[in-house]
Amino acid sequence: MIQRIQTLWLFLAALVNAGLFLLDLYQYNTAGAAEPVHFEAMSSPLLMILAAAITALPLIAIFLFKNRSTQKTMVWFSMVLTIGFVAATLMLIGNLTDTGHSASTNGTYRAGFILPVLSFIFHIAALRGIRKDQKLVKSVDRLR
Repeated sequence: MIQRIQTLWLFLAALVNAGLFLLDLYQYNTAGAAEPVHFEAMSSPLLMILAAAITALPLIAIFLFKNRSTQKTMVWFSMVLTIGFVAATLMLIGNLTDTGHSASTNGTYRAGFILPVLSFIFHIAALRGIRKDQKLVKSVDRLR
């Protein structure tokens, strides 16, 4: 399990996704406020659930190393949820302007917003490792 490269990539994806709970996604100023408002994954129940799911799924996929097709499906599902997290974040930030805040005009994306992109890259690398394992097993089965 540990010697497979996809284990490393999936662990890195889970570790990066865990950073979503620590870092801000967006920061904006409101009229009359002395300090800027921080928008984070814990700001919305939807984002909190998605962040927990995209953190847990790569960890679960690590332990599915005996069933590579299920592991591959789990990684694909995690990638789809990562895209959903980014889309939901952009939607919620866009909704900030509808509530009267001019968040999109005077806001800045923070370091936490890049984490799902890094996670997506790690998922792609894990899929490549899983695919290589599948090819290796097929080639060994042909030799038997």
